[in-house]
Amino acid sequence: MKKNKSHVLVVGGGPSGLMAAISAAENGLDTAIIEKNDKLAQKLRISGKGRCNILNNCSVEEVVSEINSNRKFIKSALYKFSPSDAHNFFENVGIKLKTERGRRVFPQSDDADEVADKLIRYAKSLGVKIYRDKAQDILIEGGNVVGLKCEGSTFYCEKLVLCTGGLSYPGTGSTGDGHKMAAKAGHSITEIRPSLVPLKTKDKACAELSGVTLKNVRLKAYENDKEIFDGFGEMLFAHFGLTGPLILSASAHMEDFTNKKYHISIDLKPALSEKKLDERILRDFSEVLNKNFKNSLDKLLIKALIPVVIDRTGIDPEKKVNTISREERSRLVSALKNFDFDIAGPLGISAAIVTKGGISVDEVNPNTMESKLVKGLYFAGEILDLDAYTGGYNLQIAWSSGRLAGISLAKENK
Repeated sequence: MKKNKSHVLVVGGGPSGLMAAISAAENGLDTAIIEKNDKLAQKLRISGKGRCNILNNCSVEEVVSEINSNRKFIKSALYKFSPSDAHNFFENVGIKLKTERGRRVFPQSDDADEVADKLIRYAKSLGVKIYRDKAQDILIEGGNVVGLKCEGSTFYCEKLVLCTGGLSYPGTGSTGDGHKMAAKAGHSITEIRPSLVPLKTKDKACAELSGVTLKNVRLKAYENDKEIFDGFGEMLFAHFGLTGPLILSASAHMEDFTNKKYHISIDLKPALSEKKLDERILRDFSEVLNKNFKNSLDKLLIKALIPVVIDRTGIDPEKKVNTISREERSRLVSALKNFDFDIAGPLGISAAIVTKGGISVDEVNPNTMESKLVKGLYFAGEILDLDAYTGGYNLQIAWSSGRLAGISLAKENK
């Protein structure tokens, strides 16, 4: 028997890699994880701002509706390991869960480290070995996987699962190594772009509003004046531009900044029609008729927004409220219902939550996650051309694809 021989090698100890290794080991396969970082699951540990939005408490079809790329491909994996299945799995591993707004599921501890550590502990209890080394090349003989060449050693196997992630958050180890190895093995890699990424603007208002959060707003995104996204929720201003859940979701639809123009329109008062909003403004004005315009909007807007909105109306902030005309009031309504920003581009893939693009799913069997080109080579997680909105959906893809790969390895072994 060759030194460093395991039946299954899993390259990458993130969410999909841990799930693949656990699933293979649960089915009796001698399994090892190869991880280049000192600590496994680095990206999982910072997910959900350190709280870990582990999944979304919804149906498979609802998960599918939140996926932006290759929905049909991942359906089989999601049905075989649904959000309900994932929920039960984590509870059985000892991770107590809770459901919050938007059906987002978190550990009761609000601690992403707990999720990572308990998954690692469970994997080890099943006999999964963990080696710290940097993968370099997949070893293939006669169209079959036989091992993995690493920086410090060579490992041999009969099956290999590549779970090295994409390019987002490179500090956690997602540096595109897996894409390079897959390409050497003959796989096509689709264009890599940031998804769920903050957006840059040149509007000075963003810097003025840096740190301000808007809740319960409606946001629409446009590509060359064509609506491409419509959502309701929360966003945040930053010195460089815009971020927060709504912005991240909108960014997933902005794919070609070279040839197309994008802009965001925020409705600050989505519960009110323009007519109702005008009536509300009139009521507010009637209570402060002798005040200056700049001191009349306290009931309507948070303090930080007032000077920015006033600037966009073009109305003199020192003008008395009782002299504001109907036309000026109309401009105020428009400024509140169409708080617009031109988008200069994404902040960059290193700031993205997930990667759009990856290994072409046309070359992967959706029923097993096995390569159609190389026998014994499997894929799971963000390395594939799959991405979804925020809310636990990307982790669900990782759990489901990792689970399917691990179970398929075991079936192939029988």
